Amino acid sequence: MSRDPRRPLPPLDQPALERAALRYVERYATTRAKLVAYLHRKLRERGREGEIDVDALADRMAELRYVDDRAFAEARVASMTRRGLGARRVRDALRQAGVGEEETSEFHDTLEEGAEGAALAFARRKRIGPFATVPVERDRREKQIAAMVRAGHAPALARRIVGLPASDDDADWDG
Repeated sequence: MSRDPRRPLPPLDQPALERAALRYVERYATTRAKLVAYLHRKLRERGREGEIDVDALADRMAELRYVDDRAFAEARVASMTRRGLGARRVRDALRQAGVGEEETSEFHDTLEEGAEGAALAFARRKRIGPFATVPVERDRREKQIAAMVRAGHAPALARRIVGLPASDDDADWDG
């Protein structure tokens, strides 16, 4: 059954919004806040028909464990630190995703303990500091430090990593 492209979609009622929520949580790892934002956007786009309680629907999805902010945060922290992103960048991403402060604080120690390893992973991926193929001049080194700071690493740690001597053996830097 194909729709006439000129006809607008009908307004959403509670069952239609529940179906949209289920489709969203089955496709994406998400947080409760992102689900609520998505549902409100759908209601703005299509309109509403009847009484609709978005918060109750999001609570039910969380109750059924279709949405789990803590699991989302845990996966996001692991993924971002593996990519070499720093603690500040990870915390910003969690805040933007709507993860609460209590879930974020659980990972504070993990982020701080893994800061050097994440910085080395970033340096390895970008071929800077001890992983550079050729020695760099001062202005290029400052740009490398700036890249590490933008990636969420502390300026002091970035300077230390970029200042490390190059090594022929990557095994020396398994942090």
